[in-house]
Amino acid sequence: MELPGYAVWIFVCLYASVVGYPNGKVREACSSMVPCHGSSPQLSPEHTITVNGTEFKPGDNIEVHLSGPDFEGFFIQARDAERLDSPAVGSFVLADRRHSQLLTCGRTKNSAVSHTSKVKKKDIKVYWVAPGDAPRHVQFLATVVKKYRIFWVKIPGPIVSQPSVLSPTPPLYATSEAMSTSHPVSYISKPFSASSCGITKFCIRNPTNCDPGSASCFFLSFQQEESSVFIEMSGPSEGYLAFAFSHDQWMGGDDAYLCVNEDHRVHVSTACLKERSHPLLDSENALEDVSWRLADGVLQCSFRRSIRLPAYKGRFNLDASYYIFLADGEASEGGLIYKHRRQPLVTDGLYNVTGLPQDIGGSRAPRLIKAHGALMFVAWITTVSIGVIVARFFKPVWSHSFLLGKELWFQVHRILMLTTVMLTSISFVLPFVYRGGWSQQAGFHPYLGCAVMALTIFQPLMAGFRPSRHAPRRQLFNWFHWSTGTTARILAVVTMFLGMDLPALDLPDPWDTYAMIGFVAWHVGIDVLLEIHSYCLIRKAEVVEDDRVQILQSLTSAEAEGRLFKQIVLTIYVCGNIVFLVTFLIAINQV
Repeated sequence: MELPGYAVWIFVCLYASVVGYPNGKVREACSSMVPCHGSSPQLSPEHTITVNGTEFKPGDNIEVHLSGPDFEGFFIQARDAERLDSPAVGSFVLADRRHSQLLTCGRTKNSAVSHTSKVKKKDIKVYWVAPGDAPRHVQFLATVVKKYRIFWVKIPGPIVSQPSVLSPTPPLYATSEAMSTSHPVSYISKPFSASSCGITKFCIRNPTNCDPGSASCFFLSFQQEESSVFIEMSGPSEGYLAFAFSHDQWMGGDDAYLCVNEDHRVHVSTACLKERSHPLLDSENALEDVSWRLADGVLQCSFRRSIRLPAYKGRFNLDASYYIFLADGEASEGGLIYKHRRQPLVTDGLYNVTGLPQDIGGSRAPRLIKAHGALMFVAWITTVSIGVIVARFFKPVWSHSFLLGKELWFQVHRILMLTTVMLTSISFVLPFVYRGGWSQQAGFHPYLGCAVMALTIFQPLMAGFRPSRHAPRRQLFNWFHWSTGTTARILAVVTMFLGMDLPALDLPDPWDTYAMIGFVAWHVGIDVLLEIHSYCLIRKAEVVEDDRVQILQSLTSAEAEGRLFKQIVLTIYVCGNIVFLVTFLIAINQV
């Protein structure tokens, strides 16, 4: 039986009234613009909508401001002023992605803007892009939520009009007068193609073999044409894209090229990179045939430059081999670029872009940092975890088995722990080799890492002075040995949590956090299971005879009864640890 439309709407409102929309995902309100908060809207608006113009033609950008007393949520649309119940018109571009996000209402992508969280705000600015089929008069509407039950619906904003019916023009394209380049600017009409990569083009793609037309593909290509090179660059960015030629894998002294979104018009320029400082833009531009496009969150730009530019200081000759960097980041409204939040993509070797055409990838994590992460994961997910389980629960199980004159459990434990010390020591040195010293940009990660390294070295040194089994100080040693090891493991897990999101490695979010939480839960779960099993064996060993409790079996023999169970659990635990380890190693290899 099909439910009537109003019944569905009532269900949506009842559901939304419980959960609300703190994250701004308010697509259910696209038509009515009414938040389902279980109360009636206020009548007299406290907030206003302003725009920077009263006329538009297709392809124009209108700056839209929503301002007023503190508010938590908002929802902005543009509609046909003569039919306010019609679907949203045009699309929006964000000015601040921290407080606003794009939504798709109906068939029009990015046709509405809403909040990203309940953080209080006083002012929101966005840009409305007039579509080619825009109505003659467009009015901006906003719903504002001050508190959960205090909100205003469809606050009327200014009406902007077309002076006359004009033929549609492509959206978000700049005119040549708006560009500071010294050559005319043309427009890119469609995404770049990778069909000639490795044939006539030298291409860099991330992810490997991705389609430049997709919204997640970073693409850079070079195609030699006589004495010049035609360059294409695209990627998901609302700020800037940049690439650079470098003699090494470090920023500094490099030949850089930037495509920067300046108030929704792309500025293409050359720059010099001096160490890790802000790029110095060139006053003269050596680029020709400049084109660009902004569409669906993807920035594209293309240009041509001569292979040799002896008259321009800082420009490298393109008939030599270089490391190639590809970076993206945010830019302010005036075109000021901010430091990229993640590590730039860097080629694995030196390449000549005018040589043999190739289709390659790159890495956002240096090999030494990858090796550092991989060795730490092997040590603290695999060897140390298994070594602790063996020492804690397998003494009675393997007490009568020997290896090289020592009990089997002890030898396995010692081998695994010494392996942990070796792997941790090697891994500890690698970031210092890569950085050439201490990193000031890694937060608490290196400090905690040093603490883990110190405890890792202290453990075997302390074990070397272990008292005999029946010595009075043996209990004290056991306590110190356990507490030191447990502290090291806890700090190691915290350090890995912090390291996974550092720019030099930056494993994919949010699954890396979930995977690490899963590993911790897996280890704790196995530990608890074996503790419960040991407790049950001890209880089973107690029998009541002649009204008194008589221990029939020693703790050691009671534990031995669970030999098969413990060996099965250990096998499952080792396999599970290997699965976690392989997952992290695959992720490290892909960044």
